[in-house]
Amino acid sequence: MSHYDLVVLGAGTGNALLDDRFSSQRVAIVSAGPFGGTCLNAGCIPSKMLAATAEVAGSVRHSDRHNVRARLEGISWPQVQERVFGRLDADARDGEQGRRDADWVTVLRGHARFTGERELLVHTGQGTERLTADKVVLAAGGRPAVPPVIAESGVPYETSDTVMRVDAVPARLLVIGGGYIAAELAHVFHEAGAAVTVVEQSDTLLSQQDESIAEAFTAIASSVWDLRLGREVTSAEKVAGDPGECGQGGTLVVTLDDGSRIETDLLLVAVGRRPNSDTLDLEKAGIDCDDQGLVTVDRQLRTSAENVWALGDIAADGPQLKHVANRQAAVVAHNLLHPKDPRTMSYDVVPSAIFAHPQIAQVGLTEQEARTSGRAFLTGTRRYEDVAYGWALEDTQGFCKVLVERDSGRLLGAHLLGPQAPTLIQPIVVAMTYGLTARQLADGPLWIHPALTEVVENALRESLPD
Repeated sequence: MSHYDLVVLGAGTGNALLDDRFSSQRVAIVSAGPFGGTCLNAGCIPSKMLAATAEVAGSVRHSDRHNVRARLEGISWPQVQERVFGRLDADARDGEQGRRDADWVTVLRGHARFTGERELLVHTGQGTERLTADKVVLAAGGRPAVPPVIAESGVPYETSDTVMRVDAVPARLLVIGGGYIAAELAHVFHEAGAAVTVVEQSDTLLSQQDESIAEAFTAIASSVWDLRLGREVTSAEKVAGDPGECGQGGTLVVTLDDGSRIETDLLLVAVGRRPNSDTLDLEKAGIDCDDQGLVTVDRQLRTSAENVWALGDIAADGPQLKHVANRQAAVVAHNLLHPKDPRTMSYDVVPSAIFAHPQIAQVGLTEQEARTSGRAFLTGTRRYEDVAYGWALEDTQGFCKVLVERDSGRLLGAHLLGPQAPTLIQPIVVAMTYGLTARQLADGPLWIHPALTEVVENALRESLPD
């Protein structure tokens, strides 16, 4: 049995918390998957590289709005994959090798389960290893959730972990789910040439977004995708036929609760993710989870077990976003090294973005949340087409919406739909973080004319009381 000062479960954000400050300690990293975790290998980074490719294709497809005569001959999918995953797979290998080259780190590729308090059994390809540790960090992430009706049907399906690596673009893609993962991947495959159908239980796509965003995005998506909203899958089967372009071996048929049947060449399940806590035997270590299987932690990211911390998609504290996990890793690293001077996490201002088409960004409260809270608030909305650079883009869909507390002028939230939305929202994120009012943000800095940021400035000004 090997003993370590610190064991980290997970080679994604968990690996990122380790730097030279830990070089005097004996550290083990245990991971069943490749280094870089979901973000590098099957999430944030590859999906955005593919989304950027899709945006280029869409720009060519719609170039006539700028009086440019261009023709899209298609996306070279194998070359796109080679560009994206050739780079990312090498990055994952280099990250692992870098840790193996460090004399203070032991890398164990395999699946770990707790056998007691800070005691672990790791199943590797060469057998098993038993570990004990003074301290443990849980950063084992999550995995795509798959509804039983699909999982138990026996039909082949893809998830966000696998679909970006399919050999070819299908002629027909059926997406189960209407959240941000579904929206981004549907956008990618639509621009790559697939006919996309989306099945979603809610009455809109992106139902967790501000109602104005969800309604606008759904209307836009309905013009390019076949939307089946308010519907559930009741069965799925594989019917006889020639192998499809994706090598799935034939056509798939999905039946909905209204009796309609949808034929597809590729089925993508994108209904959300679940934590990997159920694979770790956490109860043997005295580590508590909530009803969703997320590890319960305090604001210092300590679990219910002594000297065990948790962060990222396995932890119950905070939204499951990579930039949140990165900050959590910084907090955990500090607390491991400075236990008498601990830091805490704050989730007061957490922005997020969706890289579909149009792009979306949000921070703070939605309008429906503000109404429910009982606060008196004002809203300000400006469309891209109201500002000069919006004219340059010929954009008729985008807008910025801000919510401001009536009495204090404090910014409660902001929501953008349109080009550069994830970048445009950042001034509001900074203002909310440092407590600036809407008037201070509108009147204090100079806003470049005719930059697209004017849509944010003008939304702020519209929210100000007379």
